[in-house]
Order: sequence, then structure tokens, then C-alpha cells
Amino acid sequence: MTTFDRPGSPRRSALPPPAQVGLPPAPPQRRQQPADVRRHELADFLRSRRERISPDQVGLPVGGRRRTPGLRREEVAQLAGVGVTWYTWLEQGRDIRASDQVLGAIANTLQLDPFERAHLFTLAGLPEPEVERECRAISPAIHLMLRQLEPLPALVHNARMDILAYNRAYDRLVGGLGRFDFAERNTLLLAFTDPAWRARLLDWDAAAPRLVAQFRAAMAGHVAESSWKCLVKQLREESAEFAALWDQHEVRPPENLTKRYLNVEVGILHLDYTHLWFGPHSERRLTTYTPTDESTRLRLEQLYDLVLTEEAQAELTVSRVGGA
Repeated sequence: MTTFDRPGSPRRSALPPPAQVGLPPAPPQRRQQPADVRRHELADFLRSRRERISPDQVGLPVGGRRRTPGLRREEVAQLAGVGVTWYTWLEQGRDIRASDQVLGAIANTLQLDPFERAHLFTLAGLPEPEVERECRAISPAIHLMLRQLEPLPALVHNARMDILAYNRAYDRLVGGLGRFDFAERNTLLLAFTDPAWRARLLDWDAAAPRLVAQFRAAMAGHVAESSWKCLVKQLREESAEFAALWDQHEVRPPENLTKRYLNVEVGILHLDYTHLWFGPHSERRLTTYTPTDESTRLRLEQLYDLVLTEEAQAELTVSRVGGA
């Protein structure tokens, strides 16, 4: 029987809530544990690094159509000497354990630089490896190319602005990188924390905001990586100028521009710098510096002559000591 509150208006029946008519209660949501978060971050990190490596970079034939960029999972597994199923599970974020030897093999296959390698170990729950003195991800062919470019300064760096390799001309141009540990060889860090490095950049007022904006744009793809966050934290603590620029949230892509360098040995140099990326998905690039005028060309040659003279004197000293 239907009842009414007023003529022509049926009273709504008071239905019991779903829990009272036999529906099971919703299961409680499981809170994600830190280990779960790390495994998913590890899976995303491996996938992103696999997709940026082209087959020809690891000596594989390029033929055949590929649905996704980069290497296939089975190719990474084969090159690293691990099982395809095991590596697939690793990329799927499953709860499996990897030894430091296996992670090292995967890091070599994916051509990770020392900072990416440390991040990989952290995500896998293993102690970070000691930062290398040199970057093994740079092939002998690239080192040969750097040497052949002399007397033009040239270096290889990544999106985080870490200097991974360089030639003797670049080393002389910036006053010698040997005084810095490998982990300190970062152009952004040195520009804002090393007075001597900064003094060489004559157009600092334009260079400083451009460097910070380029770094922020690059960090968009690395926001979960500890090495990037630690670098920002260090720069904010050590440089009020960086902190102020960082808070402006400006972004810019890498650009081919002209720089003015002050070298204490040969004077002011006007240099065009050009970025050449290793591949369509690679974040590593070769940057070369070419003179914009004749006087700069002569000064670069003079700078390179100083390198050769010092090396010849060092060799002569060694030979005299050995013959004594």
C-alpha cells in the first residue's frame, strides 16, 4: 500500500542502505608501502632508459618495424645476460631481488651514466655504487672524436648538465677540471658555486637565468630521481641567486648560441657552441665550441699549443727520471 504526505504526493519509501540488503562492504584500500613505490619507480626508470637506446647504439641491426622506440625487453635481457622473463618482471614492478652484479650488467647495457647508475641501485634497494672517476657509458669512439676535434673545445654532457667526457682543449679553456671530483663536474653547479668558473662567463646576467630555465625544463622528466632533487637542494642552499631564479619557474630548451669566455692565459674568446645529440631519444649530447672570428681562432690555437707544450715537457721529465 502506498501512503501519501499530501494529496497527489506519494511518500518515498525508506530503503535500507546497501550494506543492509546483503551487499558485501567494500574492501579496505591497501596503503602503498615504500618498497612498492620504489619498485614502480624502478620499472618506470628502466622503461624510460630502454626506450632511449636505439639498436645501432648497442650493435644490433636496425631492420624491422618497431612498435615502440628503443630496445625491446628481450634485447636488453640478452645483452645483459639475464632471463627475459626475469627482466620483464623487473620492468613490471614485481617483488623480485637483483644482485649488484646483475644491476651493473643492466646499467652497462642501458649505457647509464654514473648518476643514473646510482639512482638505479637506490630504487632496487641496494647500496649506491661508488661514483666512478670516469664515465664508462662514453664509448672509445666518442673519446676519439673528442680528441680529433682539437684544437676546438668539446665535451659530452647529459640533461642534468654533468660533464661526462671532454677533450684537452676544453679542459684548458675552463681552467682544468682535474681539481674537481667527478661528482662535482656539473656546469650548473660550478657556475653558481665556483667563483673562478663564473668569472670566465662574461655574459653572466644572460647566462644564469638561461641555465636555470634549461635545467628546470629538463628536470620535468626526472622529478622522481634523487640525483636531480639533491642537486637542486644543494644549489638552493649554496646559492641565493640560484634559489631566486629557481623560484621563477622559467623553462627554456637547449639552444645553439654564442658565448664570450675569459681565459686567463689567452684573453677573451668569442665562441659559437653547437649541441649534437647522440640519438633521437638520447639525453646525452656532444657540444662543440667554434671561433666566431679570426682572433679567437688564433687564441684557441695558442691555448692548444700550451697543452702540447706541457705534455711534451712532462714526457721529457719522465724519460729523464727513468734514465737516471
